[in-house]
Amino acid sequence: MMKLFIGNKAYSSWSLRGWLACKLSGLPFEEVVVPLYDEAWEKRREGDEFAPSSGKVPILWDGDDIVVWDSLAIVEYLNEKSGGGAFWPADTAARAMARSMAAEMHSSFAALRREHSMNIRQIYAPVPPSEAVAQDIARIMQLWAEARARHGGAGEFLFGDFSAADVMFAPVVTRFITYQLPVARFADAYMRAVINHPWMQEWIGGAQAEEWVIDRFEAPPQLG
Repeated sequence: MMKLFIGNKAYSSWSLRGWLACKLSGLPFEEVVVPLYDEAWEKRREGDEFAPSSGKVPILWDGDDIVVWDSLAIVEYLNEKSGGGAFWPADTAARAMARSMAAEMHSSFAALRREHSMNIRQIYAPVPPSEAVAQDIARIMQLWAEARARHGGAGEFLFGDFSAADVMFAPVVTRFITYQLPVARFADAYMRAVINHPWMQEWIGGAQAEEWVIDRFEAPPQLG
């Protein structure tokens, strides 16, 4: 059985992506939650399980010889392993757009990630975002609007059915909710669909049950 090592469910956005990818694959897997930045963290990340990723999570082991790290690589590995039916849209144009959006999410939006770290257990009073974060939000709204208009159809998600694109943007949805960031009106329905998805509810429940608190991720946003 595959084994997925993840960080705290309350805080680890990349772990959420890897975990959702495992759920989307439909394949059995064991999850191992590793508390980030606790007293044993530095020693633990030097262990054999984390050596291939230099101590980063998520990391997926498939048996003793196959290891995949980085969320987008995990998405693509599981897409192949599961037969390629669930992760990307069947339509060629939609699939191209979905892959491009996933890759842009993977490599971009540094301001949003830096200034609004994921914390599923909190909802803070709204504070106007910085100019850099506002630009990130505007670009995300543009991507979501184009995906929904061109390929969303009657479904609730970016490309109709829940897909790898939604896996990549799910932690963004949680950030928008946690910090009450300003989003376009059309985005509300999509965000509700993501948060209410059974897998997201399972993850949120796990986050709420965690006892660990990391102070650096608990500070509310400040006015610039």
